[in-house]
Amino acid sequence: MKKLLVLIALALSLSSIPLVTVQGQDEARASWQVTAFDIAANVQQSDRALNAVATLTMNNVGRGAGTQLTLRINSKAKINGVKVNGAAATFHTLADTRGNVQRLTVTFSAPMPASSTVSLTVDYRLPVEGNTGLEAISPIGSQFLPLASWYPMLNTAFTVRGADTAPFKLRVEGANVISSGIEKAQSGAGAYEQSLNGEPFFLQGDWDRSDGSGAAKGVLAFLPRGAAAAERKQADEMINTAASARSFYASLLGAAPDSPIRLVAVRRGAGFNDTGTTLIEWGAFQRSKLDAATAMLIAESVARLWVGGQASIRGEGSGVLRDGLTRYLATLFIEKQFGADAAEAQLLRQRTAYTAVAKRDAPLSRSSTLDDTYYSAVPNKGAMVWRLIERRLGRDLFLTTLRSSLQGTGGTVTLAGLRTRLAEQGGATLKAILDQELDQVTDMNLMIGLPQQRGGDWVVALRNVGSFDATVNVTAVTDRGEQLKVEATVPALNFGEAVFKTPAKITRLEIDPDKLYPQLDYTDDVIPRVRDPSEAMAEGLRLFGAQDFIRAEAVAREVLTVTPRFQEARILLARSLLEEKKVDEAEKLFRAALDEALPTAATQAWASIGLGEIALRKGQAAEAAKRFNDAVRADAEYAASLLARAERIKAEAAVPNGAPPIDESARTFLGQLDHAITTGTKAELDGRIVPGELVRFVGGVAGTKPEVWQTRPLRTELLAENLLAADVSISSKVLGKEQSGTAVLILARVNGSWKLTGIELFEVR
Repeated sequence: MKKLLVLIALALSLSSIPLVTVQGQDEARASWQVTAFDIAANVQQSDRALNAVATLTMNNVGRGAGTQLTLRINSKAKINGVKVNGAAATFHTLADTRGNVQRLTVTFSAPMPASSTVSLTVDYRLPVEGNTGLEAISPIGSQFLPLASWYPMLNTAFTVRGADTAPFKLRVEGANVISSGIEKAQSGAGAYEQSLNGEPFFLQGDWDRSDGSGAAKGVLAFLPRGAAAAERKQADEMINTAASARSFYASLLGAAPDSPIRLVAVRRGAGFNDTGTTLIEWGAFQRSKLDAATAMLIAESVARLWVGGQASIRGEGSGVLRDGLTRYLATLFIEKQFGADAAEAQLLRQRTAYTAVAKRDAPLSRSSTLDDTYYSAVPNKGAMVWRLIERRLGRDLFLTTLRSSLQGTGGTVTLAGLRTRLAEQGGATLKAILDQELDQVTDMNLMIGLPQQRGGDWVVALRNVGSFDATVNVTAVTDRGEQLKVEATVPALNFGEAVFKTPAKITRLEIDPDKLYPQLDYTDDVIPRVRDPSEAMAEGLRLFGAQDFIRAEAVAREVLTVTPRFQEARILLARSLLEEKKVDEAEKLFRAALDEALPTAATQAWASIGLGEIALRKGQAAEAAKRFNDAVRADAEYAASLLARAERIKAEAAVPNGAPPIDESARTFLGQLDHAITTGTKAELDGRIVPGELVRFVGGVAGTKPEVWQTRPLRTELLAENLLAADVSISSKVLGKEQSGTAVLILARVNGSWKLTGIELFEVR
């Protein structure tokens, strides 16, 4: 069944590739490759549509003549006309059952021979009904990202080869446009020229810009207009991190590509990055400290200036390079910049994410984003494989080989080409590892047995159920506290042994303590046996929720014994101790969590909540309010944000002569919104909402027409010059059913008036 699913996923991936791009056939045929994009776009706010003209320059890299080719574009796009080399061409469209795309097939007036170049221009219009992270048209910010398929392309991201990348020129009518590449001054428009290989995209909004200086020159941050000093400080930290990453990779891979690095605060679409521009969630700029996920995002996006930007990635298995290799490189940077503990925590997160899908993943070289395991498997297992190859080959030789591949002739790198070079350096043993790890599903599981005395030594049985030999370290801890390490080779599908020359009793053993090898199961790597940390944590959180704090504490300590860098377990331990009234010990753990070199957003939120609760118990309401505010600004997981907001309001009310702040203009607007919900028409309700936002919410409210809807502001906070968050209490009666609870509404000032633009939390039941 598993093999069948893999074959189905592979067939779907290949069926997304235009027939004219299939290579490797015996017969001569055309094969097209995009070499440049040139797009002119105009966002029509009133019509909620994008008008665009896209010109694709394509080379026939096949061995035969081509009479037509097929592009993909958003399924809602209306094609006004197509030209080939400046002359009108015949075309037709066909719905595609996979993804939000349609096929656009263009027929040439005459065959295009091998090695010829074609200029294909598509004039089209793309309506946008509702705003998403991929496509949005809004008076407060518009954006179009590649996964929206907003421009015509040969190959989508859902193929095993990945989406088309090439140098591009982009011109967008209007001001305040951000893309990647060199910004060109043009009257009445934003224009960019990107000489690296990228995917066209753009954002249009209103930002405050911060430029790096000195070693950080060429690194820019864009914050929402009116950002506070604390957010600017965080932006500076991110700028310096990106600049350090650029210098680090230059020392490994060669001179940095000539392209600015842009870090852009966004409310949606965070995580996208291409050729130097990275979209970062707004909350990351509000945190008191750079968090682990943001540091990795910046590190990976800068690495892609070399991997995929300077050297284009072609061929099957592109994700192993684009996502796996960049994650490996980013982890090297994290270790250098933030220390071994931060890198160890990152490796643990990679391993934990991969283990969850290890028993059902597809071969790396044939994986595509159609696979539901892709984002857990390819970046994480891919990074593990490159780390394993580096250890077997030696870091210097591995990086030298990588560098020469990225700087090779033609400016192109393929997975097939790189693995061939590595196999030439490492011989048959390394080739066997590459073949198994890249072309087959994971089958390795390393096991260790109980120690047995043999004369004056201790002998430990080892087992390898994988398809290639594993050379591993084996560590032991004695009852005297001694740390011992030996190296052993465990043959494929066979047994081996490790010998420790010590008379002391061995109390703990572990095979492959560095966790170099991707495995199906890591719990049998250790003696005494341990539970999977993720499973143990799930039980610990369940026990905490059931208020069994003593047992939750025990589970947290068990997890930390095996994985001491597991931040979630340290937070669970601290929260359990606090509920057991072990305040001093809990406070020490919360503070230590915040002192981590790279705490996660959730760690920052829960540690701040814990310190806030401790401050309240000590009667320090002002300190508690500050801590809860830090937790809110961490903008982490839903439960933490919900609790932090409620506790912040309580703490502020407990401050002598204090009260949560409320903006009166926002209070007035909320009253008007209530009136529109209960008595107004849909047009009146639409007038209170930013166009394109909350489409389902508006449709639901307008369709049911609540008998009662009363919103009472509890606290408001100005997030930026024209953006406000309102903590509210809502009482409603819908279809005779009474409901009440709290919510967080996001208001935007448009043309001098507040409008509802988002609902962050909604607990009305």
